[in-house]
Amino acid sequence: MPPTTKDSSSLDKEKILDLFLRIQLDERTAKNTLANAKVTTSLVTVIHEADVTEGCDRTIGNLLYTVSTKYPANALVHRPTFLKYVVSSKIKTPAQLEAAFLFLTNIGSEDFKLEDFEVACGVGVEVSAEEIERTVNEVFEESKGVILEQRYRTNVGDLFANVRKRQPWADPKIVKKLIDAKLYELLGERTAADDEKVPKKKKEKNPKAEEKKIIVSTPEPSEEDSNPFLIFPQPEENFKVHTEVFFSDGSILRCCNTKELLQKHLKVTGGKVLTRFPPEPNGYLHIGHAKYILEIFTFDAVNQAMFIDFGLAKERGGGCYLRFDDTNPEAEKKEYIDHIKEIVKWMGWEPFKITYTSDYFQELFDLAVELIRRGHAYVDHQTPTEIKEYREKKMNSPWRDRPIAESLKLFEDMRRGLIEEGKATLRMKQDMQSDNFNILLPIHMLETSGVSIQVMIMLTVSLILLRMLHIRNTVMSKRKLNRLVTEKWVDGWDDPRLMTLAGLRRRGVTSTAINTFVRGIGVTRSDCSMIRVDRLEFHIREELNKTSPRMMVVLHPLKVVITNLEAGTAMDLDARKWPDGQADDACAFYKVPFSNVVYIERSDFRLKDSKDYYGLAPGKSVLLRYAFPIKCTDVILADDKETVLEVRAEYDPSKKTKPKGVLHWVGEPSPGVDPINVEIRLFDRLFLSENPGELEDWLADLNPQSKTVIHNAYAVSALGNAAVGDGFQFERLGYFVVDKDSTPEKPVFNRTVTLRDSYNKSGK
Repeated sequence: MPPTTKDSSSLDKEKILDLFLRIQLDERTAKNTLANAKVTTSLVTVIHEADVTEGCDRTIGNLLYTVSTKYPANALVHRPTFLKYVVSSKIKTPAQLEAAFLFLTNIGSEDFKLEDFEVACGVGVEVSAEEIERTVNEVFEESKGVILEQRYRTNVGDLFANVRKRQPWADPKIVKKLIDAKLYELLGERTAADDEKVPKKKKEKNPKAEEKKIIVSTPEPSEEDSNPFLIFPQPEENFKVHTEVFFSDGSILRCCNTKELLQKHLKVTGGKVLTRFPPEPNGYLHIGHAKYILEIFTFDAVNQAMFIDFGLAKERGGGCYLRFDDTNPEAEKKEYIDHIKEIVKWMGWEPFKITYTSDYFQELFDLAVELIRRGHAYVDHQTPTEIKEYREKKMNSPWRDRPIAESLKLFEDMRRGLIEEGKATLRMKQDMQSDNFNILLPIHMLETSGVSIQVMIMLTVSLILLRMLHIRNTVMSKRKLNRLVTEKWVDGWDDPRLMTLAGLRRRGVTSTAINTFVRGIGVTRSDCSMIRVDRLEFHIREELNKTSPRMMVVLHPLKVVITNLEAGTAMDLDARKWPDGQADDACAFYKVPFSNVVYIERSDFRLKDSKDYYGLAPGKSVLLRYAFPIKCTDVILADDKETVLEVRAEYDPSKKTKPKGVLHWVGEPSPGVDPINVEIRLFDRLFLSENPGELEDWLADLNPQSKTVIHNAYAVSALGNAAVGDGFQFERLGYFVVDKDSTPEKPVFNRTVTLRDSYNKSGK
């Protein structure tokens, strides 16, 4: 009997291993297969369908393994028939197997004549040893010159492919044996020279090239990395989409569309890809909405997220509907709808059309009635707690088998508002004994009475499974995000510590960086895993490094008085906005005033010097970036004799001094006037644990140091006119953006990311 679910974790692994060994899989392959739940379930199903649970010979077992991994998904309905050919050895070679797969892929779920199938995959065709030998001789004669030159370094695979091209149904074992014999006949015994590696021709070195720094080349991205949408079939290939649904009684539902229906669909859509992005307007979108991980894709029914929905439609010249899933009016606000529209546009996407689920409430109601009439749904009176308990215990509701007429009457009473809100729910008759998870889609249907009808529609996971992106040290659950916001643990939905798209934007992350991050992850069917935050930060730095002008800001100012520069004297020096800016390009520079009072970072000064320290210390020199070398000549201490109040220094106007340390700094804009006072907000991980969502007391895991506010930082004058949303690189400090809380009197900057990158490009 087939397994009851795609999840084989509940089955005894030892029994499964024994089953695999009985079909003569080698032990290593069998154990490796067990590590892949999807292949394990598929192979167990194939073994049961083939009725070889008691065992079979090695050749058949290996073919069954190939069937479990490569059989076309759109033709699953024909697999039991196909397996009879394998078990009876009418299909016995890999070539026949491949031909059969190709035939069935093109046929899909349609009926076909067995005679056509047998012809397509060589059933009953016997190629004699003499015919094979004659073909081998022909191939060797054509390739004799190359074989004599390359000897045993000849690519045997090419020889084998040439023979197979002429005799596709020849026994591969006989072909291999004859090729080996022919090589020996032509070349004789293998010599030591045959095993020597051919030395590669060395390119002549360019003397100038040796002087250059070594550049580490990164491997070319794969075609799928460059275009993650390649895994999706074209509209005209929609026949390839097929699904299996397993039930607890061992039965399997194989879902597919007829070719006629698919052709009709193509006519309606004009052959274009039409997708749908269906957010619920009950909160702000987070980065998980920027990309879902899909296990199974269908053009009609799948609800994907922004990058896949809009990106796929754009890449294929189609369109994406922005469908507001406004099915729970109690939790929905116009604020959320407006936010979603705005954030979709900010992410660079343009909806084909904006629609609302509420537009189809009557149709949904009629469909719900039809489900009841067909015996697939019923009115239930269990509380949410009872539903959860019964699901965990795999028990049916006591109201599951109530008469259809009774459910129809109760459902009509619900529509008319005659039943108290929450006292009745329409539920699908799901398979409660199955280990398969289910998606619960609550649909609230507003009527004129103001009372809502809640329809719980169960969609089995094997039909559609969407898994969201999970990033470490944060939570993605809307319920948890809502609690963080409403209980004031964070400063609103756009708090820069949150992974909401609004929060990321306020933090200074660009939509380009987010889309590049999502594209870098790719559209994968693998199980969702935790993504490191620094992987996202890598893409943020890559983007901001190209777009952010450089400026100087001092977070914790320490006053430095230049004693050999006359008070009231100021020099306007050029500082670079862009590291690669041309010297004759005025836009590549900004002015910084250098006077006898400047400010450096307090952390860039020590009373005691050391060899590995490049900051300022008594008697030591440093270079002020874009300015002059200075040397500390005196230190003014507080009464505690430890706290540094002021540093006295002399500057070298000739710049003959060549110190190792280079410091950023901010000078007085004019004599006696302090630099611009700005507020700096530094952000860290919101939670201490990598996966706080799994903790029972997840709020206790909040990082108390996730937000640090520096109220009295000093900035260069060029930042005085910065507008909300403007981004900069503060030299040696990181990337920052002007926050919406800024005022002309007190600019506020949020740190987007630091300059240091801990993420390895390989993802490790």
